[in-house]
Amino acid sequence: MYSYTRAESRQRSKLFRKGFRQSLADCVDPAIRQQIERIDQSAAARGQQELNALHNVRDTDRQAVAKAKAKVRTASRENKAAARQALRDAEQQLKRTERAVNKAERQ
Repeated sequence: MYSYTRAESRQRSKLFRKGFRQSLADCVDPAIRQQIERIDQSAAARGQQELNALHNVRDTDRQAVAKAKAKVRTASRENKAAARQALRDAEQQLKRTERAVNKAERQ
């Protein structure tokens, strides 16, 4: 996963256009490729950090769902409805987190 900043995106597109024009003239400067690769490497590192953070959030949400299920099982009759609602909320949060992780992994 790549995570470009706006400045990196602008710089990368500018370098790409410049390299494209040079390739039409058949005299590509290798410094352009190096700059693009350097931008890609930093974006890939940032993307990996963001993906790791999403995985941590997903693991935390899974633990929250497990705790909520345990509370439903151990709740008294009066507190059962509140425990079920807390379980539904935790499951919805987990579903949102898993969608975000899946979307990030596809990119």
